[in-house]
Amino acid sequence: MKKANWIWIAACALAMTLTFVPSAFSDRGVTDTEIRIGQYGPQTGPAALWGAVARGTGCYFDMINAKGGIHGRKITYYLRDDGYMPPKTKAICKELVDHKGVFAMAAGVGTATGMAVKRYLNKKKVIWVGPSTGSSHFAFPPTKYLFSVYPLYIDEASILVNYAVKTLGKKRIAFFYQNDDYGKEGLAGAEYALGKLGMKLVASVSAEPLDTDLSSHCMKLKKAKPDCVIMWVLPKHGAIILGTAAKLGFKPQWMTTSTLSDTPIMYKITKGLFRNVIFTSFGELPDSKSALMKAYKKAHAEFTPKDRWGIFFYAGFIFTEPLVEGLKRCGRNLTADNLAKAMEGLKGFQGIGPKISYGPDQRQGARSVFLAKCAEGGKIEKLSDWMTSDVDLQAVLKQMGR
Repeated sequence: MKKANWIWIAACALAMTLTFVPSAFSDRGVTDTEIRIGQYGPQTGPAALWGAVARGTGCYFDMINAKGGIHGRKITYYLRDDGYMPPKTKAICKELVDHKGVFAMAAGVGTATGMAVKRYLNKKKVIWVGPSTGSSHFAFPPTKYLFSVYPLYIDEASILVNYAVKTLGKKRIAFFYQNDDYGKEGLAGAEYALGKLGMKLVASVSAEPLDTDLSSHCMKLKKAKPDCVIMWVLPKHGAIILGTAAKLGFKPQWMTTSTLSDTPIMYKITKGLFRNVIFTSFGELPDSKSALMKAYKKAHAEFTPKDRWGIFFYAGFIFTEPLVEGLKRCGRNLTADNLAKAMEGLKGFQGIGPKISYGPDQRQGARSVFLAKCAEGGKIEKLSDWMTSDVDLQAVLKQMGR
């Protein structure tokens, strides 16, 4: 081969190396100008209403990039639809890590979907902040590269039970839940709180994610004669059970987790039956006048005007705010280990959600929510200030066989 050809080949190889090698003091998915971040989320399927979370995160990153990025690096965001199906979530994460080379994962809706990829992401040293689930599995025991933001379902359920009994004077509480870790952790929190009050559930009824007829479920609940039913289900199941109960003349006080807290959309899909439902919430209300919410609403209008502004959408901001703060604290020296250390330094950090704190052995960022009620037209009536759980988690986890 001629000398000139060798020189040309060598030059091309050098150019390719310079193009794809990460910058100094950085890991996979980080260059001098880019940070690659991924997220899975149900854009289709039974949990599609929760898909707004991932789109909200994309809007947040667009806002950050428009302001110059983070220390000169722009965020390249990869969103994939997993349809709320764990096998698909696994395939997506492998694609994002092994082929797209993402540095970090943001949010990601679902307990079962998240559990399907938890070990894989940690093994690959992928920083994961804010999985969109309140399951205790994501912080207990702690893993190095995973940081939870969502308040625990155990805590939410306990706070709801205490409010139902101590404030509303309810005496017969039933629980309607999804038959997986999402629903079972809410159930465990409710049973724990009632036990502390010397009470028991009058009924606990489960549903499968793909169930569409909840008539028998509703009959079981009604037969127990509860004066309050707490539901821990998909938005579609919340709508179906309320519609079925109305047809049966079954009118307990309904309460629910923050996963059904987007009241305008719940009011719409239930044809008004969501009115007076009490729920937990972990973020500013949609019409908040805080400076940060105003900035986020402006970004929404600029980058994603076709998406509806609501808690499901801006939850994508809430779950990702601590990640962005950690990236800022790292400076240019961005590696997974350095980011993990920066995240551990967050103490009392607050964006538009609850106060977030981490530590070397602390991966559950928040344990606080507030209570609200759906009013006429899907508007929100706030019922309390922030409430921090006093649940003995070790006792509950032991009760659950953990």
